[in-house]
Amino acid sequence: MSERQAGLVLITRPETGARETLAGLAAIGRSGLCAPMLTIAPRAVRAPGAAQAVLVTSANAIPALPATLRNTPLYAVGDATAARAREAGFTQVASAGRDAATLAVLVAGRCDPASGPLLLASGAGQGLTLATSLREAGFKVIRRVAYAATPESHLPPLVSEALQRDEIDIAMFFSPATARAFAACILRAEMSVAGVEALAISAMTAHALAPLSWRRIRVASHPNQEELVALLS
Repeated sequence: MSERQAGLVLITRPETGARETLAGLAAIGRSGLCAPMLTIAPRAVRAPGAAQAVLVTSANAIPALPATLRNTPLYAVGDATAARAREAGFTQVASAGRDAATLAVLVAGRCDPASGPLLLASGAGQGLTLATSLREAGFKVIRRVAYAATPESHLPPLVSEALQRDEIDIAMFFSPATARAFAACILRAEMSVAGVEALAISAMTAHALAPLSWRRIRVASHPNQEELVALLS
């Protein structure tokens, strides 16, 4: 059992986020291996004439935001996304610290429906629940697709080899989309993950992993990177 506890941690999130998670694993003495299950393609976001704030549900949206918005208040879903916004030059950044529901509460508490529209930058097909929640609170929400995510069809060779050698102990999943892509790759290759424990950021992500036979699946107490990494300890 001691060898399994010291096994590799597989990170399946897109490349930029995977690097952040690798650094977090190193800080707690764990070694990681990356298999990005989504390729992110930014799309240029056209800013509305006068948005009172920018809402970002993923750090993947930030590269698509125009420089003209950098002095506009930006509300991020979590701390990692907020940090990425600051690195990109945004000067007024606040983090909801958890998920889209807490982001909606933060924005509703700090913004005024009478002060202009909110610009929500998200991935294709994402952000709909957040937009609906804020519209029901009286806000005008302008959604812009900031990136598209394309699922990978195969695992990197190094990852396939590590799975076959039973070197991977834990696999981390940060979204239902990455979980679905990973499951499809495993089923297509007729591989086994019976010796691997899956850590899912949400119940929806865990549901996407259900077609595979895992050692077990555990779900983070809150849908953010900090709580997911906390499962490792």
